[in-house]
Amino acid sequence: MTENGATSPGKTGNSPEQEQAGQGASRRPGGLPHLAITQHEQHSESFSYSRRQFVSSGLLGLAQKSNRNIAGGLVFESQNLGHLIRDKQPYSTPEHHERMPVVIIGGGIAGLSAAWRLGKRGFKDYALLELEQDAGGNARWGENEITRYPWAAHYVPVPNKSSVLVRELFDELGLLKNGRWDERHLCHSPQERLYLHGRWQEGLEPENAATKEDRKQYKAFEKRIAEFRATGQFTVPLELGAKPSALDKLNFRDWLKQNQFTSPYLNWYADYSCRDDYGSSSGQTSAWAGIHYFASREHEDKGPLTWPEGNGWIAKRLIEKAGARVRKSEMARRVERVGSKWRVTTAKSVYNTDAVIFAAPSFLAPHLIDGHPPMTGFDYSPWLTANLTLDRMPAEQQGAERAWDNVIYSSPSLGYVVATHQSLASRIDKSVWTYYLPLSGEEPAAARRRLLATDWGAWTEFILADLERAHSDIRQCVSRIDVFRNGHAMVRPSVGFLSNAARRHVAKGGGGLEFANSDVSGISIFEQAQYRGVLAADRVLARMGSG
Repeated sequence: MTENGATSPGKTGNSPEQEQAGQGASRRPGGLPHLAITQHEQHSESFSYSRRQFVSSGLLGLAQKSNRNIAGGLVFESQNLGHLIRDKQPYSTPEHHERMPVVIIGGGIAGLSAAWRLGKRGFKDYALLELEQDAGGNARWGENEITRYPWAAHYVPVPNKSSVLVRELFDELGLLKNGRWDERHLCHSPQERLYLHGRWQEGLEPENAATKEDRKQYKAFEKRIAEFRATGQFTVPLELGAKPSALDKLNFRDWLKQNQFTSPYLNWYADYSCRDDYGSSSGQTSAWAGIHYFASREHEDKGPLTWPEGNGWIAKRLIEKAGARVRKSEMARRVERVGSKWRVTTAKSVYNTDAVIFAAPSFLAPHLIDGHPPMTGFDYSPWLTANLTLDRMPAEQQGAERAWDNVIYSSPSLGYVVATHQSLASRIDKSVWTYYLPLSGEEPAAARRRLLATDWGAWTEFILADLERAHSDIRQCVSRIDVFRNGHAMVRPSVGFLSNAARRHVAKGGGGLEFANSDVSGISIFEQAQYRGVLAADRVLARMGSG
């Protein structure tokens, strides 16, 4: 699942509700997450609308199957803050003025990576502005009496040798020692399983009842992917090898069809992979990006790297390195050029600065930066994630072994990951499961409206009904469900994203304004967020003569 910042929402992800959180897709350090609305405060006014949507997927439970009271609510409900930016609501200019050589807007993995790079180069005169109460973006995390857990991005694939920046960071964090990965941080086995035809199988490539023709197509597909990998054009970061390609002119589903890949199992797996990393179906994803998902990894080492709190483990350490320079709950309201310099205004301060690193989602640029042109061609996937607290583990089929990543075939969701999977305890009775649902079946704007119009109660029922297909006693196991509605979780690499003029324009940067969000690359994974943040920091330092 997504590594974003993975992520990779992968089960990863930023929203206009978290507009300046940056990349890499979401966690709270310490304590339960803030609940904007609790179960007892909920209404069911939107349920009739939600019901129409859910009936088509066959997941709406029309009656509660358990009398157990499940607590919980909605977390990170900061849509109104984001809408202040979108609607250009008037605000009072603060009296406090501060000279700050560099200002970073957005405290996700991209912004934190820019801060990390500045610090590595000995540059300390910067401020990182974060909209939310906690930095981390799609790498935020939560914690309760049972365990820490992710709110979006929950792993990073073992990086290729070409991913030198990631390896440099991971070496610094003690994950990589003398060229060997610390086994404690590699995902324990079994890693993945798929619920298919009424039983669990190890691995996510469908095998139960696969025909000879299915397996023949699997092998043919793997051969084509190996050929693409050998071209050197499908790299991480993608800027190391990507070139203009005809593959970017059609969607991945059509490419599969054109190449006689007709196996329903293979097509399901391709669609699942696109939903996992991009939040979009194979029919909504550029064929180039679909192939990149499979061809960009060398698979020389086992993995992935993961932690109970997902990529929050990384974010926490980057936040600690930046220290007091991270200014939380400080939302940028305006960015304007003043001669050869810049002015950044928040609700608290006016910063006069030499350079701005814009690590917030790029679609916000026209709303924040004076005179910035529209950001056309940027599509963002809405996501829902939920953390389920389990007082006991569901019963398992005889012979079935619990795994870290659990997927249900043909489900609209991506399944769930188990926060306690890395535990060395001989027996685990309680756990937290993180459930991921990309709303990929419709256009993003319509999906966002449905996401926000549907209340906690309806989403909770949807989640339980989905999981009930593989765990018949799930309702008797869960005591709490907290739901995160993320309207703009990650950028979609839609058809034409490689040649998108707006994306290419902001990627160039210059003039003391550098864009750093992973959406500038068009793919929302941890490595891309880190790359864009580091690149922006290097450009700023070079301009200031401090590189």
